Amino acid sequence: MINKSVIMDEAAIRRALTRIAHEIIERNKGVEDCIVVGIKTRGIYLAERLVERIELIENVRVPVGQLDITFYRDDLQHKSEDAVLHGSQLPDEITGKTVILVDDVLFTGRTVRAALDALIDNGRPRMIQLAVLVDRGHRELPIRPDFVGKNVPTSRSEIIDVQLAEVDAMDMVTIRQLI
Repeated sequence: MINKSVIMDEAAIRRALTRIAHEIIERNKGVEDCIVVGIKTRGIYLAERLVERIELIENVRVPVGQLDITFYRDDLQHKSEDAVLHGSQLPDEITGKTVILVDDVLFTGRTVRAALDALIDNGRPRMIQLAVLVDRGHRELPIRPDFVGKNVPTSRSEIIDVQLAEVDAMDMVTIRQLI
């Protein structure tokens, strides 16, 4: 039997994203020259939800993009010389913009490091900010989020599972013990 506990339900996720949207607007004194970019897979859907909330609050549609970091990961065994980044869709230009990078769970920081490399290969943003739904700790790199939905202290033997309706037919964040 798998022992898992719900740490965020649909309403908690919705409230966290609304709060993060307000924090993004406050920190940037509006959203002029901002771009929201989600890290594939679930970060994309969280980014789209943040953009919707920002639009409701500011009555401005912020450009949204998606980032595929597959070939930027440091845990790939065999990187191809001919590797092509498929699946990233960034707004026309990120140079000089404030990019809000969005992911579901921040753990070691290696995914974010790969995303930073991928972003910088596409231009030179004025600033990059990080928004995550869950920060579970255990960083291996000096990376800290600017916006956090929920801090969840975990042990290394626990796993955070984020389910989003766009992919999993429901919104829920659970924590479970690694078997």
